[in-house]
Amino acid sequence: MAGPSATPVATLSPASPASGPLPPALEDVNRLLAEDIERMNTLIPKQLSSGVGLVEEIGHYIVESGGKRLRPIFVLLGAQAVGYSGNDHIRLAAVIEFLHTATLLHDDVVDHSSLRRGRSTANVVWGNAPSVLVGDFLYSRAFQLMVSLRHLGILEVLSNATNTIAEGEVLQLTKLGDLALTEAQYLEVIRCKTALLFEAATHTGALLAEAPADEVERLRAFGGQFGVAYQLMDDYLDYTGDAESLGKNVGDDLAEGKLTLPLIYGLANASDTGRTLLQRAIRERSSAELVRVLDVITSCGALDYTHRRAREVCHQAATQLETLPDTPHRRALEQITDFSIARIS
Repeated sequence: MAGPSATPVATLSPASPASGPLPPALEDVNRLLAEDIERMNTLIPKQLSSGVGLVEEIGHYIVESGGKRLRPIFVLLGAQAVGYSGNDHIRLAAVIEFLHTATLLHDDVVDHSSLRRGRSTANVVWGNAPSVLVGDFLYSRAFQLMVSLRHLGILEVLSNATNTIAEGEVLQLTKLGDLALTEAQYLEVIRCKTALLFEAATHTGALLAEAPADEVERLRAFGGQFGVAYQLMDDYLDYTGDAESLGKNVGDDLAEGKLTLPLIYGLANASDTGRTLLQRAIRERSSAELVRVLDVITSCGALDYTHRRAREVCHQAATQLETLPDTPHRRALEQITDFSIARIS
């Protein structure tokens, strides 16, 4: 079955794919990467080719549903920030996008999600079994592309990352509704589940460029710290955003029994009455109490604390870039970091 034409150039809007024009700072990033993103968006549909029609149908649905594509963009920027001038960064970016998309398909089944990127999830449209199996297809296709790069170091980083991400998913599952979850334990969950793929994106981009060891380490650390900050921003926005801008239902974390940083801080710092309300809302796994929960975590400073921690970690990530060569691609990483901080301001 022939693949469709190339998808539109990815954007970095914090809103849904149908949102308005990009902030001026990120228009520069998109201009810088326009050719690379077009090539990546041409490669991805070709790599979704399968003799099984349903594989292509679901694969195209989820891959072409919009999204910021920050992780593959970090590959493109990371590699070229330290001097890469070949073509394999396009394939590596596609690998990262397929790994991320596979986790989304699996996550939506596990979380019983109904909305992602502003439209119905694949499991709502086709059911759980096809979603899981197409997620498996995307994982295996990603590894086929990895092998084609013939770079053992990249294969090692990405295979280890994929394994740890799976562990992170299971770890999160075991912590659902756990009222004793600490901030340190939660940060370990998001390091494994969310941050590691950002880290792998910049890390492997630097490895592909055969950059000096200190530059590889800087980019690896940048990606990991940015990924933690990115998840903390999502934690904050899950209680302060709206479905249209988030592309998912507000209060989903509460409805799924996930203790994110606002709830963890709230349980430790709210009044006795507020703590009791939070405990009940978490046990019942319902967003029906969302308004009252929001009142509690606002009044006890939990949202302010989450906001502050997200900004702190994002600034830590930015410092990792300071000693890298002053190139347009390094500056683009800085611009994305600044924009991400502004996203929650």
